[in-house]
Amino acid sequence: MNRVASVDPRTRPDGLGWVTRAIFADPEPDLDPGPVPGSDPGRRPVTIGRRPANPDGPRWAVVPSVDRARFLIPLGNRRVAAASMLSYNALRSGPTRAIRALLGGLARIGAARAFPVLSADAALVTHLAAVLDEPTLAAAVGIRPPDPTRKPTLQLFDDRGRPRGYAKIGWNEATRALVRAESAALRAIPVDAGTGHPLIPRPLYAGDWAGRSIGVTAPLPENVRRLSDPDRPRPAAMLAVARRGGPPGPRLPLGTSPFLTRLGAAAHPAPAPAIRAAIAGLAASAVVVEFGHWHGDWVPWNLGEVSSASSGARLVAWDWEHSGPDVPVGFDLAHQAFTTALVVGRQPAARAARTAAEALHRHGPEIGLASAAVAPVLQAYLIEMWMRTWRMASGGAGWNPDLHPSLLELLAESVPLSMTERIA
Repeated sequence: MNRVASVDPRTRPDGLGWVTRAIFADPEPDLDPGPVPGSDPGRRPVTIGRRPANPDGPRWAVVPSVDRARFLIPLGNRRVAAASMLSYNALRSGPTRAIRALLGGLARIGAARAFPVLSADAALVTHLAAVLDEPTLAAAVGIRPPDPTRKPTLQLFDDRGRPRGYAKIGWNEATRALVRAESAALRAIPVDAGTGHPLIPRPLYAGDWAGRSIGVTAPLPENVRRLSDPDRPRPAAMLAVARRGGPPGPRLPLGTSPFLTRLGAAAHPAPAPAIRAAIAGLAASAVVVEFGHWHGDWVPWNLGEVSSASSGARLVAWDWEHSGPDVPVGFDLAHQAFTTALVVGRQPAARAARTAAEALHRHGPEIGLASAAVAPVLQAYLIEMWMRTWRMASGGAGWNPDLHPSLLELLAESVPLSMTERIA
């Protein structure tokens, strides 16, 4: 029997509170990311406990517990509940696969009801079913610690347990901008983007609803799996992303390029003289580079692969929120090395920048990047990364402590230029 007392989880300060506020809050122009103890959480009740808010409405198992919530598993259909844990497990690490396999087995026999049960008005899921022209939809939700840069993601299933899509929910200014940007980026990629371009999740819907921005993409291929060698750069695929099935992009002097002009204009209101000085320094660069599109967050956890007997392995790439046109070809290569070193390797920004310089020198020739272009391209990339974290902070997400103020210090000392000279 569920012994958890009825309580509205939206008053909690943890990940469960953050996700339920974003998904089940009443329509508001802006959703407060903080808990609201002692106040009325809204007209649409959400409860966990013995007395469901809506006895006939949708319910979710809170797994493994309210205080350590990791998943919301939809109840009412065992096939759907099991699928929410078992789908796409080839993308997970070994330990995570084992846990999800166990939970999927429990869900298949109806044992998921033994976990605390959350009851709520599923108006958002109903809205998604309507705009996607699906008779019914159920949503599984992952729970992560609260973070103003994160977006709740709903994995959508039909009543047979078949994946029907992923819905990202932008709930504050920063995350709404990211959801809209990804939807626009995916729509702009040609259906035939050329040989070597990664498969992408097809956009199904983009719109605003109840103070949120929503982007829905089609399910990933069912046979997608983790990369067997996630640390290996894939310059050919990066170049395919840059060119999108077309000819090579324009080769222009970096110092007088539209990219640098745009970067300078964007940096003008930023409270960072070091950034404006670094941009002014690049304006004197006569190095010529190719310009094109970039994925914007090319890291192993946003990539997978599928295989077929006819074409072999093919890359799959998702999370295109930071994608954009007209950047120096080489940004994705720098980003994979820099961000992997920063996040996975827990290296400080200066060491991660050196790792990026090494990757650009080693693999740059494969994308047409000359050795002399490595230093200015890396400097431009680090400026772009600081500008990204500044935009997020300005949108209410707070500063990324891995990037600020460390990137300002790096750029003020011209460290990227000197470190690439030593490597060369």
